[in-house]
Amino acid sequence: MKRKRCAWAKGELATLYHDREWGVPVHDDRTLFEFLILEGAQAGLSWDTILRKRAAYRAAFASFEPQRVARFTQRDITRLMNDSGIVRNRLKIESAIGNARAFLAMQEAHDSFDAYLQLFTDASELSKDLRKRGFRFVGPTICYAFMQAVGMVNGHDPSCFRHAR
Repeated sequence: MKRKRCAWAKGELATLYHDREWGVPVHDDRTLFEFLILEGAQAGLSWDTILRKRAAYRAAFASFEPQRVARFTQRDITRLMNDSGIVRNRLKIESAIGNARAFLAMQEAHDSFDAYLQLFTDASELSKDLRKRGFRFVGPTICYAFMQAVGMVNGHDPSCFRHAR
């Protein structure tokens, strides 16, 4: 019998991502940072595009270790702008670096980014607070997609086999 999935989970990468990761609660700060950056990179593009580029993003952005990304310089921005494996959008690249710096400040203020996230149940409120704290590419739509991806809200279709989990 074929499993019912969310309508967007088509194709091999999307199906694997849906079945193994999407909506699973995440409490590891490095993984939360990865999802935040990838959701911002996805703005205006398909999620399949980001999934195909995910390995290249991990290589280009120091395995999404925020301490390392926060130290990126203009030389790194130039390197990233020439990396065909990622989305070469200067604003998105610069926001990832700035977001790493803001992410570290949030860890400092709240012991962890995960602890900070526990203060929110609404994507608009999370977006507003993140922007106030210097984050970019974190509008309400991106924040809602992030919250779904990391299991803060259940975004699975009611008919999806993962909905009840």
